[in-house]
Amino acid sequence: MWRSNKRGMCGASEEEIEQLSRDGSHYSISTGILPSLGARSNRTVKLPRFIISPYDRRYRAWETFLVVLVIYTAWVSPFEFGFLDRPEGLLGITDNVVNGFFAIDIILTFFVAYLDKTTYLIVDNRNQIAWKYASSWLVFDVISTLPSELARKISPTPLRSCGLFNMLRLWRLHRVSALFARLEKDRNFNYFWVRCAKLICVTLFAVHCAGCFYYLLAAHYRNPKKTWIGASMDDFLHESLWIRYVTSIYWSITTLTTVGYGDLHAQNTREMVFDTFYMLFNLGLTAYLIGNMTNLVVHGTSKTREFRDTIQAASNFAQRNHLPARLQDQMLAHLSLKYRTDSEGLQQKETLDSLPKAIRSSISHFLFYSLVDKVYLFRGVSNDLLFQLVSEMKAEYFPPKEDVILQNEAPTDFYILVTGAVELLVLKNGTEQVIGEAKTGDLCGEIGVLCYRPQLFTMRAKRLCQLLRMNRTTFLNIVQANVGDGTIIMNNLLQHLKEQKDPIMEGVLLETENMLAHGRMDLPLSLCFATLRRDDLLLDQLLRRGLDPNESDNNGRSALHIAASKGSENCVLLLLDYGASPNSRGIFLTQ
Repeated sequence: MWRSNKRGMCGASEEEIEQLSRDGSHYSISTGILPSLGARSNRTVKLPRFIISPYDRRYRAWETFLVVLVIYTAWVSPFEFGFLDRPEGLLGITDNVVNGFFAIDIILTFFVAYLDKTTYLIVDNRNQIAWKYASSWLVFDVISTLPSELARKISPTPLRSCGLFNMLRLWRLHRVSALFARLEKDRNFNYFWVRCAKLICVTLFAVHCAGCFYYLLAAHYRNPKKTWIGASMDDFLHESLWIRYVTSIYWSITTLTTVGYGDLHAQNTREMVFDTFYMLFNLGLTAYLIGNMTNLVVHGTSKTREFRDTIQAASNFAQRNHLPARLQDQMLAHLSLKYRTDSEGLQQKETLDSLPKAIRSSISHFLFYSLVDKVYLFRGVSNDLLFQLVSEMKAEYFPPKEDVILQNEAPTDFYILVTGAVELLVLKNGTEQVIGEAKTGDLCGEIGVLCYRPQLFTMRAKRLCQLLRMNRTTFLNIVQANVGDGTIIMNNLLQHLKEQKDPIMEGVLLETENMLAHGRMDLPLSLCFATLRRDDLLLDQLLRRGLDPNESDNNGRSALHIAASKGSENCVLLLLDYGASPNSRGIFLTQ
């Protein structure tokens, strides 16, 4: 059982969470932190004094600084191993300074809390931190940090001349691997270039090490002229260090790239054995490099290939089924637009679908609330209803000449035009006729949805359009929860139909009013709405459903008072028959 010295991240205090959030990487995907399912903590957690969070911004900066020193170590250790008996002068001083920084890091590690990989709990107990470090990498870190002079004294005699002890410093390379793993997940860096940088670093390190090792074989062979470099360079031991190093790197690169052996090649058995193993290593390294580069290139072009395959399949389908040219153009235009929105970096739908509902709602509210608020159908409705509607609307793109709604199709959705323009067409005598145009902020398809009748028009995009789509079932479910808003929406619709001055709309208005009178509308309506319209048939239908006869509107007027003020005797009698109180206080307050 874990005691109080182990802590889950879900039990952190507000101060610690705030601090770790400022560190910038605590909640980063690169840290790998996920609290266990159902984890709970009822106590306040705070790191003890002198214990450092592994996600502290300053500690991360220190780790990055050490990576720079590791890069220096990766170059200098093989170089000293192959070309120098001992580091002297500025090089020796620099080595000791670098070792000093890593010695400081060893001490610092004893005070850095760590994340338990099995439980995802932070361990901040000093004894457990010390035991974990001492039982893992402490020995390697200490050995790799010893000064060269001390290492030479305590090393066995055969190891003193070749500086093999310095090669143990390459243990530090694990820090570079961890850095690249973190950068690959960091959104501030391009994944492609991070991978390329990693592959380049691996290749250069392999070339550098091989060149240093191969020169070491020649420099310590009993007959210098029977070596790969001695055969082409007389008395190479007295050549400048730069010439010897460049020649070694040249040999290493020609071997790695399998250019072949022309001017430089193995001269003795020892070199042949080394060449054999180096070329076997090159097989694996080349496969690793080619595989990674192929994967990066294929990943960058896979979406284009999928797009071309999809377009080709759609074209074959259209030709096989002898579809008309207009339908073929619509299919290809839609697929091309989908590629642009989903594959060229936008990925709007995927991005929104991956977010929690609250964030999606906030985004939709920010982007579309002001537009929806100005739509005629929603004038005067509550802010709560508007927020719910906007949260459920789906943004979609339509290329030019694509049909959004077909005449006489089932009314499953209606649309709000965000950008672009659409034409309204009707089919008469076998030909399509344009009867109107919808622009930004206009509604399309709402009459079919609200009156539940086949769509009156064909909607066709005139140019590239963005529309908000609202599903009929979702819309009615939201409106059903608020009778007052349903009444406002119906009033807005009827007023809009009256203002159209169009024979088609006049017929729709008469049919809608007839449906209202017989209670066949799906929108929730109030008694006040019926009495305002003096519609005793609708009022009777609503009262039969069990609505409260003493219902009042937002101004405090009861349905009975509205009926009386409108002079609708039938409505007054109906309300009284169903128990409406003639002594309602609202009547006298508004007289």
